[in-house]
Amino acid sequence: MNTSRTILLAVTGSIAAYKAAELAREFTRRGFAVRVMMTPAATRFVSPLTFEALVGSPVVTDLFDEGPEGPIPHVSLAASANAILIAPASADCIARIAHGFANDIVSCTTMAFSGPLIIAPAMHENMYLNAATQENIGILKQRGAVVIGPDSGDLASGGRGAGRMSPVETIVGFTLQAIGRSGDLAGRRIVVTAGGTQEPIDPVRCITNRSSGKMGFSIAEACRDRGASVLLVTAPTSLTPPAGVDVVDVTTAQEMFDATQRAVNQADALVMAAAVADYRPGRPASQKIKKDSAALTIELERTVDILGSLSGSFLRVGFAAESTDLEHNAKSKLSAKNLDLIVANDITAADGGFGADSNRVTLIDRHGGIDRMPLQSKRDVADRVLDRVVQLLG
Repeated sequence: MNTSRTILLAVTGSIAAYKAAELAREFTRRGFAVRVMMTPAATRFVSPLTFEALVGSPVVTDLFDEGPEGPIPHVSLAASANAILIAPASADCIARIAHGFANDIVSCTTMAFSGPLIIAPAMHENMYLNAATQENIGILKQRGAVVIGPDSGDLASGGRGAGRMSPVETIVGFTLQAIGRSGDLAGRRIVVTAGGTQEPIDPVRCITNRSSGKMGFSIAEACRDRGASVLLVTAPTSLTPPAGVDVVDVTTAQEMFDATQRAVNQADALVMAAAVADYRPGRPASQKIKKDSAALTIELERTVDILGSLSGSFLRVGFAAESTDLEHNAKSKLSAKNLDLIVANDITAADGGFGADSNRVTLIDRHGGIDRMPLQSKRDVADRVLDRVVQLLG
Protein backbone atom coordinates (compact mmCIF):
# COMPACT_ATOMS: atom_id res chain seq x y z
CA MET A 1 0.00 0.00 0.00
CA ASN A 2 1.18 3.53 -0.78
CA THR A 3 0.74 5.05 2.67
CA SER A 4 2.05 8.39 1.43
CA ARG A 5 -1.47 8.99 0.11
CA THR A 6 -4.21 9.02 2.71
CA ILE A 7 -7.91 9.68 2.29
CA LEU A 8 -10.16 10.54 5.21
CA LEU A 9 -13.54 9.03 4.44
CA ALA A 10 -16.25 10.69 6.50
CA VAL A 11 -19.56 8.83 6.77
CA THR A 12 -22.65 10.68 8.02
CA GLY A 13 -26.24 9.77 8.85
CA SER A 14 -27.84 8.77 5.57
CA ILE A 15 -29.37 5.54 4.30
CA ALA A 16 -26.64 5.65 1.64
CA ALA A 17 -24.02 5.00 4.33
CA TYR A 18 -23.75 1.38 3.20
CA LYS A 19 -22.34 2.56 -0.13
CA ALA A 20 -19.41 4.14 1.70
CA ALA A 21 -18.10 0.64 2.39
CA GLU A 22 -17.59 0.14 -1.34
CA LEU A 23 -15.81 3.51 -1.51
CA ALA A 24 -13.45 2.42 1.26
CA ARG A 25 -12.67 -0.81 -0.54
CA GLU A 26 -12.12 0.90 -3.89
CA PHE A 27 -9.67 3.46 -2.53
CA THR A 28 -7.82 0.73 -0.67
CA ARG A 29 -7.60 -1.28 -3.89
CA ARG A 30 -6.06 1.76 -5.60
CA GLY A 31 -3.25 1.92 -3.06
CA PHE A 32 -4.53 4.60 -0.69
CA ALA A 33 -4.42 4.44 3.06
CA VAL A 34 -8.03 5.03 4.12
CA ARG A 35 -9.02 6.34 7.52
CA VAL A 36 -12.72 6.39 8.34
CA MET A 37 -14.55 8.74 10.69
CA MET A 38 -18.26 8.46 11.41
CA THR A 39 -20.88 10.68 12.98
CA PRO A 40 -23.02 9.11 15.71
CA ALA A 41 -25.96 9.00 13.29
CA ALA A 42 -23.87 7.12 10.71
CA THR A 43 -23.19 4.30 13.18
CA ARG A 44 -26.95 3.70 13.34
CA PHE A 45 -26.87 2.69 9.66
CA VAL A 46 -23.53 0.84 9.37
CA SER A 47 -21.32 -0.63 12.06
CA PRO A 48 -17.80 0.82 12.44
CA LEU A 49 -16.59 -2.78 12.44
CA THR A 50 -17.50 -3.01 8.73
CA PHE A 51 -15.06 -0.26 7.85
CA GLU A 52 -12.37 -1.50 10.22
CA ALA A 53 -12.41 -4.83 8.42
CA LEU A 54 -12.17 -3.15 5.01
CA VAL A 55 -9.42 -0.60 5.69
CA GLY A 56 -7.48 -2.33 8.45
CA SER A 57 -7.46 0.57 10.91
CA PRO A 58 -9.72 1.80 13.73
CA VAL A 59 -12.72 3.96 12.91
CA VAL A 60 -12.93 7.27 14.74
CA THR A 61 -16.43 8.07 16.03
CA ASP A 62 -15.86 10.16 19.15
CA LEU A 63 -14.33 13.63 19.15
CA PHE A 64 -12.94 13.05 22.65
CA ASP A 65 -11.86 9.43 22.34
CA GLU A 66 -8.09 9.07 22.65
CA GLY A 67 -7.08 6.45 20.12
CA PRO A 68 -3.95 5.82 18.01
CA GLU A 69 -4.10 9.45 16.85
CA GLY A 70 -3.48 10.77 20.34
CA PRO A 71 -5.48 13.10 22.58
CA ILE A 72 -6.47 15.48 19.75
CA PRO A 73 -7.68 13.13 16.99
CA HIS A 74 -9.24 15.77 14.74
CA VAL A 75 -5.92 17.62 14.43
CA SER A 76 -3.78 14.56 13.79
CA LEU A 77 -6.30 13.10 11.33
CA ALA A 78 -6.43 16.37 9.38
CA ALA A 79 -2.64 16.58 9.29
CA SER A 80 -2.30 13.05 7.88
CA ALA A 81 -4.71 13.34 4.95
CA ASN A 82 -4.38 14.27 1.30
CA ALA A 83 -8.14 14.77 1.02
CA ILE A 84 -11.36 14.53 2.99
CA LEU A 85 -14.26 12.81 1.28
CA ILE A 86 -17.66 13.09 2.96
CA ALA A 87 -19.84 10.36 1.47
CA PRO A 88 -22.67 10.26 2.07
CA ALA A 89 -23.02 13.86 3.20
CA SER A 90 -26.30 14.49 5.01
CA ALA A 91 -28.12 17.82 5.03
CA ASP A 92 -27.16 18.25 8.68
CA CYS A 93 -23.46 17.66 8.01
CA ILE A 94 -23.45 20.06 5.05
CA ALA A 95 -25.09 22.74 7.20
CA ARG A 96 -22.61 22.29 10.05
CA ILE A 97 -19.57 22.57 7.79
CA ALA A 98 -20.97 25.51 5.83
CA HIS A 99 -21.59 27.51 9.01
CA GLY A 100 -18.48 26.52 10.94
CA PHE A 101 -19.92 24.25 13.60
CA ALA A 102 -17.39 21.80 15.04
CA ASN A 103 -19.08 19.56 17.57
CA ASP A 104 -18.51 16.08 16.12
CA ILE A 105 -15.47 14.31 14.73
CA VAL A 106 -16.39 14.95 11.07
CA SER A 107 -17.13 18.68 11.31
CA CYS A 108 -14.25 19.32 13.70
CA THR A 109 -11.69 17.49 11.52
CA THR A 110 -12.97 19.25 8.41
CA MET A 111 -12.49 22.61 10.15
CA ALA A 112 -8.87 21.66 10.88
CA PHE A 113 -8.17 20.54 7.30
CA SER A 114 -6.84 22.81 4.54
CA GLY A 115 -6.63 20.38 1.61
CA PRO A 116 -9.17 19.18 -0.97
CA LEU A 117 -12.68 18.67 0.41
CA ILE A 118 -15.03 16.47 -1.59
CA ILE A 119 -18.70 16.16 -0.68
CA ALA A 120 -21.22 13.62 -2.04
CA PRO A 121 -24.70 14.63 -0.81
CA ALA A 122 -27.37 11.98 -0.21
CA MET A 123 -30.81 12.74 1.22
CA HIS A 124 -34.50 12.94 0.34
CA GLU A 125 -35.27 15.18 -2.63
CA ASN A 126 -37.20 17.72 -0.57
CA MET A 127 -34.28 18.07 1.84
CA TYR A 128 -31.84 18.48 -1.03
CA LEU A 129 -33.98 21.07 -2.82
CA ASN A 130 -34.69 22.98 0.37
CA ALA A 131 -33.43 26.55 0.06
CA ALA A 132 -31.24 26.19 3.14
CA THR A 133 -29.46 23.11 1.76
CA GLN A 134 -28.97 24.71 -1.64
CA GLU A 135 -27.52 27.82 -0.01
CA ASN A 136 -25.19 25.74 2.16
CA ILE A 137 -23.95 23.77 -0.86
CA GLY A 138 -23.36 27.06 -2.67
CA ILE A 139 -21.28 28.34 0.26
CA LEU A 140 -19.10 25.24 0.21
CA LYS A 141 -18.58 25.45 -3.55
CA GLN A 142 -17.51 29.07 -3.24
CA ARG A 143 -14.91 27.98 -0.71
CA GLY A 144 -13.50 25.46 -3.16
CA ALA A 145 -15.21 22.25 -2.10
CA VAL A 146 -15.95 19.71 -4.83
CA VAL A 147 -19.62 18.69 -4.69
CA ILE A 148 -20.48 15.47 -6.53
CA GLY A 149 -24.12 14.90 -7.37
CA PRO A 150 -26.54 13.91 -6.10
CA ASP A 151 -28.13 11.87 -8.86
CA SER A 152 -31.81 11.26 -9.54
CA GLY A 153 -33.48 7.88 -9.11
CA ASP A 154 -35.25 5.66 -6.60
CA LEU A 155 -35.16 7.01 -3.06
CA ALA A 156 -35.38 5.17 0.26
CA SER A 157 -38.79 6.76 0.83
CA GLY A 158 -40.14 4.79 -2.10
CA GLY A 159 -40.39 7.79 -4.42
CA ARG A 160 -38.13 9.01 -7.19
CA GLY A 161 -36.19 12.22 -7.51
CA ALA A 162 -32.89 13.97 -6.84
CA GLY A 163 -31.00 12.89 -3.75
CA ARG A 164 -29.32 9.56 -4.56
CA MET A 165 -25.61 9.45 -3.80
CA SER A 166 -23.60 9.39 -7.02
CA PRO A 167 -22.10 6.06 -8.17
CA VAL A 168 -18.93 4.90 -6.48
CA GLU A 169 -16.84 5.14 -9.67
CA THR A 170 -17.96 8.76 -10.19
CA ILE A 171 -17.06 9.76 -6.64
CA VAL A 172 -13.69 8.01 -6.88
CA GLY A 173 -12.91 9.73 -10.17
CA PHE A 174 -13.66 13.26 -8.99
CA THR A 175 -11.80 12.63 -5.73
CA LEU A 176 -8.69 11.52 -7.60
CA GLN A 177 -9.01 14.56 -9.84
CA ALA A 178 -9.15 16.84 -6.80
CA ILE A 179 -6.09 15.21 -5.25
CA GLY A 180 -4.17 15.46 -8.53
CA ARG A 181 -4.69 19.17 -9.09
CA SER A 182 -1.05 19.87 -8.24
CA GLY A 183 0.32 16.87 -10.18
CA ASP A 184 3.10 16.94 -12.75
CA LEU A 185 0.62 17.58 -15.59
CA ALA A 186 -1.19 20.43 -13.82
CA GLY A 187 -2.04 23.19 -16.26
CA ARG A 188 -1.56 20.94 -19.28
CA ARG A 189 -4.24 20.15 -21.86
CA ILE A 190 -4.00 16.56 -23.11
CA VAL A 191 -6.07 15.04 -25.91
CA VAL A 192 -6.47 11.25 -25.84
CA THR A 193 -8.12 9.07 -28.48
CA ALA A 194 -9.52 5.62 -27.75
CA GLY A 195 -11.53 2.73 -29.13
CA GLY A 196 -11.90 1.22 -32.58
CA THR A 197 -13.51 3.34 -35.28
CA GLN A 198 -16.41 1.90 -37.28
CA GLU A 199 -16.88 2.37 -41.05
CA PRO A 200 -20.43 1.63 -42.27
CA ILE A 201 -21.11 -0.96 -44.93
CA ASP A 202 -24.85 -0.40 -44.60
CA PRO A 203 -27.10 0.77 -41.72
CA VAL A 204 -26.47 -2.56 -39.91
CA ARG A 205 -22.93 -3.67 -40.70
CA CYS A 206 -19.57 -1.99 -40.40
CA ILE A 207 -15.81 -2.51 -40.72
CA THR A 208 -14.08 -2.22 -37.37
CA ASN A 209 -11.44 -3.90 -35.20
CA ARG A 210 -11.06 -5.59 -31.82
CA SER A 211 -10.00 -2.55 -29.80
CA SER A 212 -11.77 -2.38 -26.43
CA GLY A 213 -10.71 1.19 -25.67
CA LYS A 214 -9.21 0.14 -22.30
CA MET A 215 -5.75 1.53 -23.03
CA GLY A 216 -7.01 4.94 -24.12
CA PHE A 217 -9.44 5.20 -21.22
CA SER A 218 -6.63 4.28 -18.80
CA ILE A 219 -4.45 7.03 -20.25
CA ALA A 220 -7.26 9.59 -19.96
CA GLU A 221 -7.81 8.60 -16.32
CA ALA A 222 -4.09 8.79 -15.55
CA CYS A 223 -3.84 12.24 -17.17
CA ARG A 224 -6.72 13.44 -15.01
CA ASP A 225 -5.14 12.06 -11.84
CA ARG A 226 -1.91 13.93 -12.62
CA GLY A 227 -3.64 17.30 -12.91
CA ALA A 228 -4.19 17.63 -16.64
CA SER A 229 -7.29 18.93 -18.34
CA VAL A 230 -8.31 15.99 -20.52
CA LEU A 231 -10.36 15.64 -23.68
CA LEU A 232 -11.14 12.04 -24.63
CA VAL A 233 -12.14 11.47 -28.26
CA THR A 234 -13.57 7.98 -28.31
CA ALA A 235 -15.02 5.59 -30.84
CA PRO A 236 -17.82 3.30 -29.59
CA THR A 237 -16.84 1.13 -26.58
CA SER A 238 -18.63 -0.61 -23.72
CA LEU A 239 -16.64 1.40 -21.15
CA THR A 240 -17.81 4.17 -18.83
CA PRO A 241 -15.73 7.33 -19.45
CA PRO A 242 -13.64 8.46 -16.48
CA ALA A 243 -15.31 11.09 -14.29
CA GLY A 244 -13.83 14.56 -14.66
CA VAL A 245 -12.84 14.03 -18.30
CA ASP A 246 -14.42 15.85 -21.25
CA VAL A 247 -15.65 13.34 -23.82
CA VAL A 248 -16.36 13.61 -27.54
CA ASP A 249 -18.06 10.55 -29.03
CA VAL A 250 -17.27 9.70 -32.64
CA THR A 251 -17.82 6.70 -34.89
CA THR A 252 -15.78 6.90 -38.09
CA ALA A 253 -12.15 7.73 -38.79
CA GLN A 254 -13.16 11.00 -40.46
CA GLU A 255 -15.20 12.02 -37.41
CA MET A 256 -12.26 11.19 -35.17
CA PHE A 257 -9.91 13.25 -37.31
CA ASP A 258 -12.25 16.26 -37.33
CA ALA A 259 -12.79 16.14 -33.54
CA THR A 260 -9.10 15.60 -32.81
CA GLN A 261 -7.96 18.41 -35.11
CA ARG A 262 -10.30 20.83 -33.34
CA ALA A 263 -9.07 19.66 -29.95
CA VAL A 264 -5.31 19.75 -30.54
CA ASN A 265 -5.42 23.42 -31.48
CA GLN A 266 -5.50 24.12 -27.73
CA ALA A 267 -3.49 21.09 -26.55
CA ASP A 268 -0.02 20.47 -25.18
CA ALA A 269 -0.01 16.82 -26.21
CA LEU A 270 -1.94 14.18 -28.13
CA VAL A 271 -1.89 10.51 -27.12
CA MET A 272 -3.34 8.61 -30.07
CA ALA A 273 -4.38 5.31 -28.49
CA ALA A 274 -7.35 4.70 -30.80
CA ALA A 275 -7.31 1.85 -33.31
CA VAL A 276 -8.40 3.59 -36.49
CA ALA A 277 -9.81 1.58 -39.37
CA ASP A 278 -7.42 1.87 -42.34
CA TYR A 279 -10.12 1.25 -44.95
CA ARG A 280 -13.79 2.05 -45.45
CA PRO A 281 -16.41 1.04 -48.01
CA GLY A 282 -16.28 3.46 -50.91
CA ARG A 283 -20.04 3.41 -51.36
CA PRO A 284 -21.87 2.39 -48.18
CA ALA A 285 -25.42 1.23 -48.87
CA SER A 286 -28.23 3.47 -47.62
CA GLN A 287 -30.42 0.41 -46.93
CA LYS A 288 -29.60 -2.95 -45.40
CA ILE A 289 -27.94 -5.27 -47.92
CA LYS A 290 -30.07 -8.39 -48.24
CA LYS A 291 -28.43 -11.80 -48.09
CA ASP A 292 -28.69 -13.93 -51.24
CA SER A 293 -26.71 -16.73 -52.85
CA ALA A 294 -24.38 -14.43 -54.72
CA ALA A 295 -21.01 -13.36 -53.37
CA LEU A 296 -20.74 -9.81 -52.09
CA THR A 297 -17.93 -7.54 -53.24
CA ILE A 298 -17.19 -4.35 -51.29
CA GLU A 299 -14.81 -1.81 -52.80
CA LEU A 300 -12.66 -0.26 -50.08
CA GLU A 301 -10.84 3.04 -49.98
CA ARG A 302 -8.28 4.44 -47.54
CA THR A 303 -9.50 6.37 -44.52
CA VAL A 304 -7.86 9.60 -43.44
CA ASP A 305 -4.36 9.26 -41.96
CA ILE A 306 -5.11 11.03 -38.67
CA LEU A 307 -1.61 11.23 -37.20
CA GLY A 308 -0.09 12.11 -40.56
CA SER A 309 -2.67 14.81 -41.30
CA LEU A 310 -3.02 16.70 -38.01
CA SER A 311 -1.55 20.19 -37.99
CA GLY A 312 -0.29 22.15 -35.02
CA SER A 313 2.57 22.29 -32.55
CA PHE A 314 1.94 19.73 -29.83
CA LEU A 315 3.64 16.63 -28.48
CA ARG A 316 2.63 13.57 -30.49
CA VAL A 317 2.42 10.09 -29.00
CA GLY A 318 1.28 7.21 -31.18
CA PHE A 319 0.62 3.50 -30.74
CA ALA A 320 1.78 0.63 -32.93
CA ALA A 321 -0.18 -2.61 -32.60
CA GLU A 322 1.92 -5.15 -34.49
CA SER A 323 1.92 -8.91 -35.07
CA THR A 324 5.44 -9.15 -36.59
CA ASP A 325 8.73 -7.21 -36.45
CA LEU A 326 7.46 -5.13 -33.54
CA GLU A 327 10.30 -2.68 -33.07
CA HIS A 328 11.15 -2.32 -36.76
CA ASN A 329 7.56 -1.52 -37.71
CA ALA A 330 7.15 0.82 -34.74
CA LYS A 331 10.27 2.77 -35.68
CA SER A 332 9.00 3.10 -39.24
CA LYS A 333 5.70 4.51 -38.00
CA LEU A 334 7.48 6.84 -35.58
CA SER A 335 9.43 8.35 -38.45
CA ALA A 336 6.62 8.39 -41.02
CA LYS A 337 4.15 10.11 -38.68
CA ASN A 338 6.73 12.52 -37.20
CA LEU A 339 5.99 11.34 -33.66
CA ASP A 340 7.84 12.22 -30.48
CA LEU A 341 7.12 8.84 -28.87
CA ILE A 342 5.54 5.59 -29.95
CA VAL A 343 4.11 2.80 -27.79
CA ALA A 344 4.51 -0.59 -29.46
CA ASN A 345 2.76 -3.77 -28.41
CA ASP A 346 2.53 -7.29 -29.81
CA ILE A 347 -1.15 -8.03 -30.45
CA THR A 348 -0.49 -11.77 -30.73
CA ALA A 349 0.31 -12.03 -27.00
CA ALA A 350 -2.54 -13.66 -25.11
CA ASP A 351 -1.94 -11.64 -21.94
CA GLY A 352 -1.80 -8.20 -23.57
CA GLY A 353 -3.23 -6.14 -26.37
CA PHE A 354 -6.85 -5.93 -27.50
CA GLY A 355 -9.42 -6.62 -24.81
CA ALA A 356 -6.94 -7.55 -22.06
CA ASP A 357 -6.55 -5.65 -18.79
CA SER A 358 -2.75 -5.87 -19.03
CA ASN A 359 -0.22 -4.97 -21.67
CA ARG A 360 3.46 -5.45 -22.46
CA VAL A 361 4.81 -2.50 -24.40
CA THR A 362 8.01 -1.02 -25.75
CA LEU A 363 8.49 2.77 -25.73
CA ILE A 364 10.58 4.22 -28.56
CA ASP A 365 11.33 7.94 -28.81
CA ARG A 366 12.40 10.02 -31.78
CA HIS A 367 16.02 10.05 -30.56
CA GLY A 368 16.28 6.26 -30.71
CA GLY A 369 15.76 5.54 -27.03
CA ILE A 370 14.10 2.18 -26.38
CA ASP A 371 12.43 1.11 -23.15
CA ARG A 372 11.14 -2.48 -23.10
CA MET A 373 8.62 -2.84 -20.29
CA PRO A 374 7.38 -5.96 -18.50
CA LEU A 375 3.77 -7.11 -18.45
CA GLN A 376 1.70 -4.78 -16.26
CA SER A 377 -1.80 -3.42 -15.96
CA LYS A 378 -2.93 -0.97 -18.61
CA ARG A 379 -3.25 1.70 -15.93
CA ASP A 380 0.40 1.14 -14.97
CA VAL A 381 1.35 1.29 -18.65
CA ALA A 382 -0.55 4.59 -18.89
CA ASP A 383 1.48 6.08 -16.04
CA ARG A 384 4.76 4.92 -17.55
CA VAL A 385 3.79 6.53 -20.87
CA LEU A 386 2.88 9.74 -19.07
CA ASP A 387 6.21 9.72 -17.21
CA ARG A 388 7.81 10.07 -20.64
CA VAL A 389 5.27 12.69 -21.73
CA VAL A 390 6.16 14.80 -18.68
CA GLN A 391 9.87 14.52 -19.56
CA LEU A 392 9.28 15.43 -23.20
CA LEU A 393 7.10 18.41 -22.32
CA GLY A 394 9.99 19.66 -20.19
